[in-house]
Amino acid sequence: LLFSLCCPLRTSASSAVKGFCSFFVAALCENAAMNWFKLDPQSALERIKASGTPMHVPSLKESVLRGISGFTVMSVAGFAPWVFLGKWFYQSGHELCMYAVCAFVFIGLSGLLLHSLIIGPGGRGSLKRFYALFGVAFTVYAVAWIAAWMLLRGHTGGVVGLFAGTTAMGCVLAHAFAARGMIAIIKIIVALFVLNALGYFGGGWIEGSVSHLNALSFLGTARMTLAQLLWGVFYGIGFGAGLGYAFHTCQARIRDLLRI
Repeated sequence: LLFSLCCPLRTSASSAVKGFCSFFVAALCENAAMNWFKLDPQSALERIKASGTPMHVPSLKESVLRGISGFTVMSVAGFAPWVFLGKWFYQSGHELCMYAVCAFVFIGLSGLLLHSLIIGPGGRGSLKRFYALFGVAFTVYAVAWIAAWMLLRGHTGGVVGLFAGTTAMGCVLAHAFAARGMIAIIKIIVALFVLNALGYFGGGWIEGSVSHLNALSFLGTARMTLAQLLWGVFYGIGFGAGLGYAFHTCQARIRDLLRI
């Protein structure tokens, strides 16, 4: 889907919006609780019982720290195509392809760095389930953001895209884990949006400040590279914290069942 935004490159932003809407609606309607992920509380409990081993249930603090550490690494790697190849992408008219490449880097590293956010026995099965979930969640997030950015541009496009993307991601996560209650879903979306916004726009401010910092002028062109990578670091910290909170909140029912 992400690469379909790039080929042909003449595809309009409005077509991207239509593609995103179709994909998102189809994903949510496939199964009301997204049981094909097998992440609903009952499926998770059955896996835990079948494993026959004591299960560590991460606290909110542990989940947030795992999210921050894992997603920060992902973010720096995900920003790398823009940092090191961005000029070529822009000059050759392949801006959308650059966003797609960045998104694939994020998704590709996600399972290795974040799958422990899922409560249950680890191993290949856990990794596959995480990749399936995060692949869908991050794709709808990325496409919503890209579509809004291509349509609106500037600060408005960034804010609207971020809100649309985190709302879509929050809904996917909540459905996948069969999270109960509208309040819980709202908390998930708000946490993803606020923490993502802090990381993204705070990182953007850091990038602008460092790139014009005279004290680092001795670095030459490396100063801009450093500034852009720092944007990735702060984006990773913010979004990672939001993901840690979201995964923890989504799995409240699983924690309750394990206490019985």
